[in-house]
Amino acid sequence: MIESAIAGFSLGLSLIMAIGAQNAFVLRQGLRREHVLPIVLTCAFSDALLIVAGVAGFGALIESIPALGQAMRWGGAAFLIVYGARAFLSAWRGGETLEAGKAAGSLRAALLTCLALTWLNPHVYLDTVVLLGSVSAQYVALPFGVGAVIASFTFFTALGYGARLLAPVFVRPMSWRVLDVLVGLIMWVIAATLLLG
Repeated sequence: MIESAIAGFSLGLSLIMAIGAQNAFVLRQGLRREHVLPIVLTCAFSDALLIVAGVAGFGALIESIPALGQAMRWGGAAFLIVYGARAFLSAWRGGETLEAGKAAGSLRAALLTCLALTWLNPHVYLDTVVLLGSVSAQYVALPFGVGAVIASFTFFTALGYGARLLAPVFVRPMSWRVLDVLVGLIMWVIAATLLLG
């Protein structure tokens, strides 16, 4: 049982750590110290639901309905293109810094963006539902799933709250411009991989 939990934690952590749309958003929120706890919990609970679905066998269902996979792919790519364009626009405008007392964006907008980056991203389904779901068949399912869920909560908490360690770097507006360009590039690369199959 412990071997299954360790395998679930290790695989779950290795899949989540790859920088992507969701992680870039959590990093940005953590740097700005805006709604960090709700964003971290939204990401972690979303991952937990997807991991449980994968371990319970939903991955096989997604693979058996090609139209569902196609719709997720095109919808996710469209969202990532728009989100990447917004990041490039923000980099072009510049002027953002970490200022004490700066008004935070709305919690609703942050949560909606977080949910879209999570649930409209086909890679999330491939990683959590299909890949973790298929690998879990080689282990005791419950501890494997619990290990993967713990990895998700651990990673998003560390990313969201650890981002503040980078705050001294992001006092300079140029740092935000660089981050926005990187986020835009990441979004468009992921969108391109989705569109190119």
